[in-house]
Amino acid sequence: MRRAAIALLVCLAGCGGGDKLESAPPSAPRQLTVTSPDFPANGAIPARFSCDGDKARPALRFAGVPAGAAELALVVVDPDAGGFVHWTAYAMAPSTRALGATGLPVGAREGENSTGSTGWTPPCPPSGTHHYEFRLYWLKRKSGLDAGAKPNDVIAAVRKSAEGSGLLVGRYKRH
Repeated sequence: MRRAAIALLVCLAGCGGGDKLESAPPSAPRQLTVTSPDFPANGAIPARFSCDGDKARPALRFAGVPAGAAELALVVVDPDAGGFVHWTAYAMAPSTRALGATGLPVGAREGENSTGSTGWTPPCPPSGTHHYEFRLYWLKRKSGLDAGAKPNDVIAAVRKSAEGSGLLVGRYKRH
C-alpha cells in the first residue's frame, strides 16, 4: 500500500496536476519542418532538458512557413501522459524561424502548461519512455490569445484557424 501511495505521488509530481488536453491536438496538413539542434527527430532528448538535468528548453528551428500565415503557434504535448502539455507559445510572427533555449520572439506569448505555471516545463516521466510532440502550426488569422492562456484555449484557437503544421518528436526516459 505504501508503494502504491509513493508511486501515485511520483506520478502526480512528474505529470503535473493542471489541465491536460481534452482532445488530441488538431491535425492540419504537414507543410512545416520543425527541427532541433539539440536532438534528432524521433531521437532521445538529452537529460539536460529534463527534470533530471538543467530543466532547459531545447532550441527549435522552423522552415516552410507560407506567405499567407498570420501567426505561428507551438504546442508541446506528452501523449503518453494523457495529453500533458509541456509548453504553448503563440502570437509568433510568421517570419519566426527559430526559438532559442531562452526568451521569445518580440510579441510572442506563452500559455499555461499542465503544471499550472506559464512557460516550459521539462520532461519528467514517472516511468518508461515517453514521447514529446513539438507541434508547430501556421494560422490563417491571429489567435487573439492573451499571455497565460490555458492549454485547451490554445488548442481551441489553433483548431479554428490552423492551415498547416509541422511535427518534431523526441523521446525521454529517466535513469
